[in-house]
Amino acid sequence: MTMSRLPPAALSLKQFLQRRKVLGIYRTMLRTIRQVPDEADRTYLRDWAREEFKRNKDATNQDAVRMMITQANQHLETLQKTLALAKS
Repeated sequence: MTMSRLPPAALSLKQFLQRRKVLGIYRTMLRTIRQVPDEADRTYLRDWAREEFKRNKDATNQDAVRMMITQANQHLETLQKTLALAKS
């Protein structure tokens, strides 16, 4: 009988890649939020983003996670476009 060296809670490759993608979106979102000029808006958006990611951190359904990644990318894109328009 062969024993795996991986701990029982190790992520599969697909889960690892999804986790990496989610963390990348989270970091990009927080960096983008730092560019918001109004302090109150910046605080609101930062708290909202943190809460959304915390609320969904235990999601395991692959389809649900993909949908959340798509939604997060859409929110990020909207925020980036809004900031670009505000700077013009």
